[in-house]
Amino acid sequence: MLKTTGIGTSHAKIILIGEHSVVYGQPAIALPLPEVKLTVTITKLDSEQQLLDSRYFSGSITEAPENMLGIKTLILALINQFDGQSDGWKMNITSMLPAERGMGSSAASAIAIIRAFFDYYDRQLSRETLLKLADIEEKITHRSPSGLDAATTSAINPIWFVKGHAGQHLAMNVTGTLVIADSGVKGQTGDAIKAVKEQLLSNKEATVGQIETLGNLAKETKTCLQNGNSNNLGIILSRAQTQLKLLNVSHPSVDNLIQVAMDNQALGAKLTGGGRGGCIIALVKDAATAQSLSVKLIDAGATATWIQPLQGGNNDTNVC
Repeated sequence: MLKTTGIGTSHAKIILIGEHSVVYGQPAIALPLPEVKLTVTITKLDSEQQLLDSRYFSGSITEAPENMLGIKTLILALINQFDGQSDGWKMNITSMLPAERGMGSSAASAIAIIRAFFDYYDRQLSRETLLKLADIEEKITHRSPSGLDAATTSAINPIWFVKGHAGQHLAMNVTGTLVIADSGVKGQTGDAIKAVKEQLLSNKEATVGQIETLGNLAKETKTCLQNGNSNNLGIILSRAQTQLKLLNVSHPSVDNLIQVAMDNQALGAKLTGGGRGGCIIALVKDAATAQSLSVKLIDAGATATWIQPLQGGNNDTNVC
């Protein structure tokens, strides 16, 4: 049954811990950020036009630019799935997520688009189908996606991930608030990955030790999320940053924001994502401290900040 409006939502994600070490078989934990939202609205048109309105492009779906090929391919696949070639509508994408900052922008777009289509055509959507369809977009945008971004941008609770295995949902019983800050420097994931490889060649024993330490810290983080110890979680995040600096994947702008956070009541702070720029995360005890820190980080050069409460006691019901 065709509705006049269909709505789909998703949200950002961050890597809480396990950057770079996950490439070498160690575990990582990704965290959904429900407060950093993306919404897709499909509105019926009287004509047979199928239009897209987003911050990157406005116009006919068929004329979407090359940098939106993943999204375009997904939309065309969904049109075919619902036999909707002659249905007229306008799709509006509104997003709080920054692009190319390791927060899952492309996967979040895919998830919300799929949910909007299934709502518009009034069909039930299983999680298995949701993630399978999202992979259409992610394979084009990221070539060999792990599936972690799509799983996390559609989830409630953290995802425990080991390369080559399906992600597992983790219960989260820890409280506190995360402040995410954009350094304003575009992350250089490729350069950072190359730097770790070079260190494995030039100083294998020390580098392997750093990677294994990050894996152990991810395991400790899992325990903290389950037993609710936010103070220990903060300490672990800072210890992880020490290892990431030793792997040569941090950046002066990132280091500066982390120091500002630690000087202003953060329980712990680290880079998040590929590194060599990008964002940091800082854990604080409550919302008031988060608001204060957010202002100080902007004053110190952050180009944007986001605040995400950690909701202790969530249970992921596996809904779509």
